[in-house]
Order: sequence, then structure tokens, then C-alpha cells
Amino acid sequence: MRIGLIVGPWFTVPPEKYGGTERVVDALARGLADAGHDVLLATASDSTCPVPQVPGFSPSAPEELGLTFSEMGHVIKAYAAMRGMDIIHDHTLAGPLYAHRPPGVPVVTTIHGPLSPSYTPLYRDMAQDTAIISISHDQCSRISDLEISAVIHHGIDLSAVSAGPGTGGYACFVGRMCPDKGLLEAVAIAREASVPLRIAAKMHAQDEQEYFREVVEPILGTNEEFLGELSDPEKYELMGDAMALINPIQWHEPFGLVMIEALAAGTPVLATPMGAAPEIVRHGITGFVGSTRELAGFVGRVPELSRAACRRSVEESFSAHRMAADHVDLYTRVIEQFAVKPLPGRGLLQENQRQAL
Repeated sequence: MRIGLIVGPWFTVPPEKYGGTERVVDALARGLADAGHDVLLATASDSTCPVPQVPGFSPSAPEELGLTFSEMGHVIKAYAAMRGMDIIHDHTLAGPLYAHRPPGVPVVTTIHGPLSPSYTPLYRDMAQDTAIISISHDQCSRISDLEISAVIHHGIDLSAVSAGPGTGGYACFVGRMCPDKGLLEAVAIAREASVPLRIAAKMHAQDEQEYFREVVEPILGTNEEFLGELSDPEKYELMGDAMALINPIQWHEPFGLVMIEALAAGTPVLATPMGAAPEIVRHGITGFVGSTRELAGFVGRVPELSRAACRRSVEESFSAHRMAADHVDLYTRVIEQFAVKPLPGRGLLQENQRQAL
């Protein structure tokens, strides 16, 4: 199968540090290539993912994150290079709405963010001619009138993560510096359980810096150690030596890649029952799911859990191999359906209009 993958222009694939979507696309690209498929990746020119890439793109530009002109210019060039693909998997927001997609090539897209009221109309429009992938059952449960073609959980490349011993004598928090990620709650949980907490957090944007300076930094004490943002090897070492990852998210996070990264390192996860956390953490087996007030009590039960079972849960359910296989199943189904009854895609519709004229 010839598969085109499109990701935005702002971060490399894989990302050097922050970039959940780019990390997932890297694992998917590698998994598809390992399975024998021909993969063409449209990404920033400084990406290092070892699959063929569309030439002519600019280097990654994180300072342009979210800018429409930046994403659209990237998308236009990406679709122009993918006319020979059997299917295109677009991980951008703007791409599936582009009017000049290659005629005759089906497109699928993944909803990487929340289905908020502002985004939902866009995905409803996309669904007219694009297969929609949700990354968790919780995510797609947020709206009832959007056609979802498949729910496919994220996966990670297990060869990049070694199972750690968990003998560091601390718990860890890994996430973005914002209220939704629950850092203040993690600090409170660790203190109540009398466990040191090591904190790794992405803090690039101005609002993230302000939140740290005005809210988080003043409350940090001798029980906490702030490490800043870590590279992947540093992050996996932190997780592998931790007794647990404390992840008391305060919003309906669509997935939560950090949880499967910790489990891959053999580290149990303590999480609130928000978003996809109950789909990832098996209560009493790979961690504990409970309210913020309950999680401190669960810290003392972490030694009951098997770190091997944590690692095994990722091998069985959240590996890049499994993720790639699930996508191939969907791609095959979409291609077969498209051959029988092509969707009224924007590119195909426009080609038909030109022929009619």
C-alpha cells in the first residue's frame, strides 16, 4: 500500500522534546514501513523519521504554531506531492478542508485534540468526504452526530523505551505547564503521601511561563524538584526510576501519551478518571484511577503492582505495531469503499466540474 502521511510544519517528526502528534506520526510511519508499506511523509525538512519525505519544505517553525498561513502553505505542497498515493492520512486541521486534494485518492484524518464546540463544525464538514479517526472512546463520546470511522488508540515504539527498576524513591509528573494537566494536584498528592516529586514540564508559550511564575513556582518546596523540559531519553530515564507517574488531569484529555510512555517504562500510573485515562490505566493492575483526594491513598499501594504487567499492557495494547495494524485495517476498508462508491471529495468534485465545463 502507498500511504501518504501529512503532519504540520511546526515541529519535527519525531519531535526533539514537545510534540505529541509528531511523536505519534513518527511511530505510525515506522510501524507502517516495518510492515512493508511504502510511506511518504510530508513534514518539516529537519525531521529525522527514517521514511521517504516530501522534499522542499522549510525547517520546523515552532514560533509559528497555530498560524493559518503557515499550515496552509505546507498543506498545499504536501497534497501536490501525493497524487500517486493509494490513501492519504492527514494529521493537520486545515488539510482535510483543502479544495484541491488529488482526485481519486481517499483521505483520512485523526482528531488529535478535543471535540470542543469551536472544532466540531469543522469535523462535521470534513466527514462529508474524509474518514474520521478518533483516538479514544471518550473523545468521540463528546458529540453524537459526527460519523467516526474508527477509534484507534495511540501506540509508541517500544524499542525506544526500556523498562526501569522504579528504585529512585520518588514519583514523577510529566506534562505541559498549565492548570489542565493537574500539576498543583500532583504536588498535593505527593506531599500527602510523603513521597518526593520530580517535575518535568514543557514551558515555551507565554501563558505557560506566566502560570509557572505566578502560580506554580511560589508553592514549590523541598519535596519537589523542577527539572524543566526533558529530551525523550531523559524523560524515559526519569519515568523508569520513578515509583509512579502522578497524572491527575483536570480535563477530558482525548488520550494522554504520557501515560503509555510511563507504562512502557514499567511505571504504574495514578490518574483521575478524566478523558481516556480509564481506557489506558487498568485499575489495580497497571495503576490506580480515582479522584484527586483518593490518589494520595493509592500511592501506598503502588508496591503491590507488577512493573512487568505495566510494560506488558503497552506491548499488548499500545505498541506502534498494533497502532499501524489498526490503521492498515481502516485504510483497506476506506480504499475498498472508495473504489465502489467514491466520496464527493473536494478534489474529485472539482475535477468533475472541470470536465463538465
